Amino acid sequence: MLTIRIIPCLDVRHGRVVKGVRFAGLRDEGNPAELAAAYELQGADELALLDVAATPEGRGTQLETVRAVREQLSIPLTVGGGVRVIDDAGALLEAGADKVSVNSAAVRRPDLIDEMATRFGSQCTVIAVDAARTPAGDYEVVTDSGRVRTGIDAVEWSREAASRGAGELLLTSWDRDGTRQGYELELLTRVSCSVPVPVIASGGADSPEHLIEAVQAGADAVLAASIFHRGDYEVGGIKQVMAASGVEVRP
Repeated sequence: MLTIRIIPCLDVRHGRVVKGVRFAGLRDEGNPAELAAAYELQGADELALLDVAATPEGRGTQLETVRAVREQLSIPLTVGGGVRVIDDAGALLEAGADKVSVNSAAVRRPDLIDEMATRFGSQCTVIAVDAARTPAGDYEVVTDSGRVRTGIDAVEWSREAASRGAGELLLTSWDRDGTRQGYELELLTRVSCSVPVPVIASGGADSPEHLIEAVQAGADAVLAASIFHRGDYEVGGIKQVMAASGVEVRP
């Protein structure tokens, strides 16, 4: 059995870490390079850096931010935001990313997934699936930082992304993002049972118990932001609680 990865997330905007609720009401949380270094010291297994303003502003991820964060890290770094074509992904890898996360551009042109997997390998290709619950109780894909409801079924899209070569899925509940109400466990179970690749749970974590619930629902890794940025928990402390509950985590 593979150990469960704990992944702090740095949502960045114009070189600063920010956090809001459902991708809105963003507040400053600090310097990304400083936070990255702190989280590695705490025992983070990986780090995610997502430029939340890049797609809405029609630009790519700011490479200088990626380089500054990379200089502080020895653990894997996933970077996303503003990737529109395969050369954008290549630029992020050259700047220091180990993996590239894509959402909106892949939804608009799914062949981008095949292209990335072919050129860079599935291990570098992460598809971010942002999903919102529909009135019927299903989940639809949302893009452009939650601004666009696509009508695409999130489970079906997850299957397609995996079949095209995505090495893992970053699954975020738009409804839970920043609310600290816990992960959307039904969504997580539906997706994780439907794909052969690892699924990273994202959106809503408030306690170690929430992370444990996500693992029980099928997550291979758990991503969180607010609980780390605001000092409620450190990564090492969360790992201790998870290990005591029987979850296999890296020491």
